[in-house]
Amino acid sequence: MSKIEINELVRSRRKTIALIVHTDGRLVVRAPLRASQKLIDEFVASKSDWIEKTRQSQQARRETIPQHHFAEGELFWYLGQQYPLKIVKSQHMALQFQPGFSLALKAVPHGKAWFEGWYRAQARIYISQRVGFFAQRYNLRYQKIRISSARTRWGSCSACGTLSFTWRLIMAPPEIIDYVILHELAHTVQHNHSPQFWALVESMLPDYAVKRKWLKQNSQLFHWE
Repeated sequence: MSKIEINELVRSRRKTIALIVHTDGRLVVRAPLRASQKLIDEFVASKSDWIEKTRQSQQARRETIPQHHFAEGELFWYLGQQYPLKIVKSQHMALQFQPGFSLALKAVPHGKAWFEGWYRAQARIYISQRVGFFAQRYNLRYQKIRISSARTRWGSCSACGTLSFTWRLIMAPPEIIDYVILHELAHTVQHNHSPQFWALVESMLPDYAVKRKWLKQNSQLFHWE
């Protein structure tokens, strides 16, 4: 069997080796600072069957990713609901939401950019409000909020307390957005995925496991090619 290629190796103060297969099939290995390359390669080789099965599963998911053509009647997600697109001859803003999306005819060739810009703006407003609400409710502190273009991570928390969320998150249902927000806020206290971390998440969101499972099973709905 040929050696499995590691696309990215991330070293940190963690105690164990973890494997992450992204939706595009890339293999990311997270390893302890002092773990030898030999040990890492052996661990990856021992998980070759799991890696291959996961890549096949990710390939199947990629085939269900929506392909947008920005045509009349096409459906677009926003806060967990799908809304039809209407193409209009002209309007004040190229893209508007009534609810229901309307896109100016001349903007159709640049529909992707208009939608991404609109989603990003809505994500900043909505997510900032929810982060502020939960931070105050649970007495948690963060540095600032950043809206990213991440394709494979819904959110992250930096060592200095900056919370990052992909603009794609605004397409998900509100209760799923809340789960991701609470997950990242919990990282301002526990900078790992230890039992203590999950206990903190559960104390704020008792059914977090249901939300987490839902997001894993449906994440492809909110990705664009």
